[in-house]
Amino acid sequence: MYALGVDLGTTFTAAATWRNGHAEIASLGSRAAAVPSVVLLREDETFLTGETANRRGLSEPHRVAREFKRRFGDTTPILLGGVPYSAEALMAQLLRSVIDEVARREGGPASSICISHPANWGPYKTDLLRQAVRLANLEQPVSFTTEPEAAAVFYAQQQRIEPGAIVAVYDLGGGTFDAAVLRKTATGFEILGQPEGIERLGGIDFDAAVFNHVSQALGGKLAELDEDDPTAVAAVARLREESVDAKEALSSDTDVTIPVLLPNVSTEVRLTRAELEAMVRPALYASIEALQRALRSAGVTPEQLHSVLLVGGSSRMPIVAQLVSAELGRPVAVDAHPKHAVALGAAWLASGSAGGAAAPAAPPPPVAAAAAVVGPAAAAGPSAPISPPADPWATAAVRGVATVPIPAGAPAGPIPAQSGPGLYGGPPEPPGPAAPRSRRKLALISTAAALAVVLVAGGVALAVNAVGSNRGGGQVGPTASGSVAASPTTPVTTAPAVPADEQCTDAIKANTRWVCITKATFDGTTLTIEYTADWNGSTPNVNGGFHLHIYGGDGTDPAENRAGAQAGSNATGWYVEDKQPSIRKIDSNDWKEAIGPDAKKVCARIADSRHRLVKDTDGGFHTGNCIPITSV
Repeated sequence: MYALGVDLGTTFTAAATWRNGHAEIASLGSRAAAVPSVVLLREDETFLTGETANRRGLSEPHRVAREFKRRFGDTTPILLGGVPYSAEALMAQLLRSVIDEVARREGGPASSICISHPANWGPYKTDLLRQAVRLANLEQPVSFTTEPEAAAVFYAQQQRIEPGAIVAVYDLGGGTFDAAVLRKTATGFEILGQPEGIERLGGIDFDAAVFNHVSQALGGKLAELDEDDPTAVAAVARLREESVDAKEALSSDTDVTIPVLLPNVSTEVRLTRAELEAMVRPALYASIEALQRALRSAGVTPEQLHSVLLVGGSSRMPIVAQLVSAELGRPVAVDAHPKHAVALGAAWLASGSAGGAAAPAAPPPPVAAAAAVVGPAAAAGPSAPISPPADPWATAAVRGVATVPIPAGAPAGPIPAQSGPGLYGGPPEPPGPAAPRSRRKLALISTAAALAVVLVAGGVALAVNAVGSNRGGGQVGPTASGSVAASPTTPVTTAPAVPADEQCTDAIKANTRWVCITKATFDGTTLTIEYTADWNGSTPNVNGGFHLHIYGGDGTDPAENRAGAQAGSNATGWYVEDKQPSIRKIDSNDWKEAIGPDAKKVCARIADSRHRLVKDTDGGFHTGNCIPITSV
C-alpha cells in the first residue's frame, strides 16, 4: 500500500507516492512526470485529460478547458462543446484521472490521499475543492494542506531544520503566485500571519509576453491569417510552443531564435536574455512585494528567516533567485525540480494522515541537504546577507537531491495536514483498508488555448561509449545511508565496514561539484537510483551543462577514469542524467549498454557539457560513489 500526494496546479498537475518511509514523484504522462491541467469533452461525452486532452485541444479548441483553477469561485460556467461545467467539476475529472493513473501504475489504489491548495484560498474556495473531491468519488480518506506547508515539509526531509526556525515560501507556478511564512515546530510547520498571493501571475503570463514579442516582430502577419483555417490554427499553436521553449532556453543561454513557420511567412525572431528580463521583472517585483507583505503580517524580518524556499516551475528562472536574494538578503533554496516539491510534501503528509504512530524519541542523524544556499550566506550562516553574484542567470544553487527516507530514530511528532497527523508520524507503511466561446481573432488566440505545453526542464540524453574495465577510487568517512556512531556510553554492535567505493566522504563533498548515490533499487524491470548532488550554483543539464555519468560494475571494475569522453578509445559505457531520481527500464539502451544484468553496483560521477569527467581536488575523477543494487 502507498499514500498519495496530489498537486493540482493551474497549468500542470503532479503526484507523488509514499511508502516505507520514502516519497517519490509519480509519472503521470509519457513525456514528463507532470501532465498539463487540461480537460477535453469528446463528442461521445467522455473526457480526456492531461497530455491527450492537450494534443486534441489544438484541433478542437471549443471542447477543451485549460487553466480552470483560476476560475475557482467564478459562477460563470465553462462551456465545453456547448455544455456548461463548473471549475470544480472539471477539477474532479482531472483528480479522478490522476488517482486512476497512479493506481494503474502502482498496481492498486492508494491507502490515503493529501491534496494541496494555495495558502491564500479562503473557506469558500477550499469548500469548492472539497466538493471537487466528492465529485471525484474517491473511496480513500482525503486530507488537505496548503502548498507552502507541503513544500516546507518536503524541504524538511532534505534539509535539517531545527524547531523554531522560520522559512518563507515563494511559490511561482504556471498560473498563480503564493507567498507564506512558516515556523518549524516539534510536530511540523505552522503558518505565521496571513499568506499573500497574486491570482493571475505565473509562467503562462511570461509565455504570453514572449508570444507578444514575436507578434510585434512579425508586424501584422498574424492578423492576416484565416481564423477558420485549420492549417493556420496549427501553425500558430506551434509558434506558441516555440515561444515557450525559447523562454526556457534563456535560463542557460544569452539569446535564442524562434522559428516562425506560418502559411504567409517563414522567418526567425531573435529574443535575448535582457529582453526577457525586461518583460518579467516588473511582475517579479510585484511578487517580492507580496512576499514582504507576508513577512510583515507574520511579524518577521528578513534577518530572522532560515531561508527562502523557491517552489513552482517558474521559479527555475535564475532571475527569480537573483531578485529574491538581492531584495531580502537571505539564503535562497531551490530543488532541482521545484514543480515536484509540493506533490512530494503532500505525499509525506498523506502518509501521516493514515494514522500516525509515535516515532522513537531519539534524534535522527543529519539529513542530506535538499538545496544549496545561495551567496555568501552559505558560509556565513543564517544572519549573513547575500551579495548577488555578477551573473544573475547563475544565481540559484540547485541540487538534484533524492527524497531522503527518515531514518530509524526520527523525532516524534506528526505534522498536521489540516487536522491530520503528519511528517514523522505513522507506521512504516500506511494501513490498507470557461466562459462561452467568443469569435476568435487568430492574432490573439486565447493564451489558455495553447500555452499549456509540457515544460520539460532538462531532457535526458544518451551518451554510451564502448565497454571497458577496471574502476577504482577509495573513500573514507560516513556511510551513504547517513549512519552515525553511537554514544561512547551506549552499547552497540559493530556493523560491517562499508566498502570504500560506497562511502560518501568529506573528500568527495570537498569537490566543487559532487554526487553521492543514496539508494539503488531494481524491481525486475526498472532500476531507480536516488542521489544527493551539489552543482555549485548551476542547473544540471545533459544538453550543454554539468550532469551525471552513471554506469554499472562492482565498484572497482570498470575504473572511474574510463567513464567519460576524456578516456577516448579506452572509455567504458555510461549513460547521462540530470533528473532526480534516475529511472531506467531494462529494455532501454541506457540499461543494456551502461548497466547490464551482471552489474552488482551502480556508480555516478560528475561530467561536463562535452561528457568529460570533472576532475576532483586531487586531479583524479573521484567526484562520486557507488552503491549496491537492491532487489525489491
